[in-house]
Amino acid sequence: MPALYPLRFHPLLKRYLWGGRRLASVLGKELGPENDYGESWEICDRGDDQSRVANGPWRDVPLGNLVRRHGAEILGRHYPRPGFPLLIKFLDARQNLSMQVHPNDELAARIVPPDNGKTEAWYVLHAEPESAIYAGLRPGVDRGQFERSLCAGGGAELVNRFHPRAGDCIFLPAGAVHALGQGILAAEVQQSSDVTYRLFDWNRLGPDGKPRQLHLERGLEAVDFSRGPIVPQVPLPIEKSPVVRLVHCEKFILDRWQIAAPATIGGDERFHILQPVAGEIRIEGDAETKPLQLGDTCLLPAGWGRAKIIPAGESAFLDIYLP
Repeated sequence: MPALYPLRFHPLLKRYLWGGRRLASVLGKELGPENDYGESWEICDRGDDQSRVANGPWRDVPLGNLVRRHGAEILGRHYPRPGFPLLIKFLDARQNLSMQVHPNDELAARIVPPDNGKTEAWYVLHAEPESAIYAGLRPGVDRGQFERSLCAGGGAELVNRFHPRAGDCIFLPAGAVHALGQGILAAEVQQSSDVTYRLFDWNRLGPDGKPRQLHLERGLEAVDFSRGPIVPQVPLPIEKSPVVRLVHCEKFILDRWQIAAPATIGGDERFHILQPVAGEIRIEGDAETKPLQLGDTCLLPAGWGRAKIIPAGESAFLDIYLP
């Protein structure tokens, strides 16, 4: 087995009718000529959707192979697992995404074939002044009211709406109704799942000229009607550190670091996923000479141990790991 090292991956690029070109113009991804690139899957281990290593001795090896063969070194205290537990993305919403909901683990386990539930979080990288996020039902909305509105071709009027700003983090537990609005560029962390139930699609047509399929029966079953409006997370400073906690749930932890001098991360028998959101950073001992910057994602295997992060001036990055 080659020595462990910080892993970078080739992105898996996904085209959707709501996508645009900012994955290239802002995040530096190499896109084709089309104008509908909606997602860049940065770290993924799902069947045929496999992130392949872009650097070092493991170049072109699928992430799933690494987890199966070297799971203890990759996952540390969270080994064994059947696959890598998180899916990391960037999203470019040129148009509104559909109003949707994701099932929890219990409901997703009943799907054929079974899947994971989908709890997720967005970190807003850019938002136009008029951009909106829809998240969580408004107070008092029950299933009957929401179902009647959906069946009448509506639903958005019953969902909490706000204008996000760059740096906002929105936590979306499974069961929360939500939609990312046009003009937003975001990073996303989620359970490794791709189960989405579309509830409302703004009455638009798909590429075939027909309305896109809705999933009202399963979607309504998945909605958590006890959950009210969702607003951006309040960052929680971690005492005596350059870290603020954005999300701490049973599926993942999301922190934001802001540093102007070297700092140490890891060494806790957990993998860490780093995504710069401002400035540049590099990892001491990393053979890769190109620093990490906005649009890059790096997986530090648990076996790498403590890592010194060296910023180029004032820099900020996201740190994603398991509880």
